[in-house]
Amino acid sequence: MTIPPRIPAVVPAGRMARLGQPVLGLPGGMELRPWRLSDAGALFAAGQDPAIRRWNRMVVETTDDACERIARMRRRWQDELSAIWAVAQPGGEAVGLIGWGDIDLHGGSAEILYWMLPEARGSGVVVEATRRVSHWALNDLGLHRLRLCHSTANPASCRVAVKAGFSLEGTMRSALLHADGWHDEHLHALVQGDV
Repeated sequence: MTIPPRIPAVVPAGRMARLGQPVLGLPGGMELRPWRLSDAGALFAAGQDPAIRRWNRMVVETTDDACERIARMRRRWQDELSAIWAVAQPGGEAVGLIGWGDIDLHGGSAEILYWMLPEARGSGVVVEATRRVSHWALNDLGLHRLRLCHSTANPASCRVAVKAGFSLEGTMRSALLHADGWHDEHLHALVQGDV
């Protein structure tokens, strides 16, 4: 019996941790930067926002939880499992979160996650941030396929996906449990060569 050759990793292990988390600029002067312990209040506020709670399962209930979550974001970067940025004015407080979870360096893929506090919604910043982190994931990190999944009951996320260049690939039935029950989800993707 012949054993097939092992396919090499798309992104070598250790590459992401060695890169260090960059600050990424956005049009209009906003920036994507690593979360700081001083951002715990914004993370706590997000956990109290009804819209964020509705669409995101990972919310914090206390400022201590927020500090632990920020520390976990740093560890998960070093462990090459996720890459999460704060959306902020330069030198200012965080008004949103965006980044990649479920990073698979060997398989060359990741899934985006994001939310914006009420004061940042409707400004187009989430679309620009999605484009920017997608460019980073495909071109700087070297991933091949990026996923954006959202409840079919969340048309705002569908608009973000389309405006950011993600193609709708289909509907996953009863794919994610939200507080109000199981939701069908749209699956959008962006792959190397799409942009």
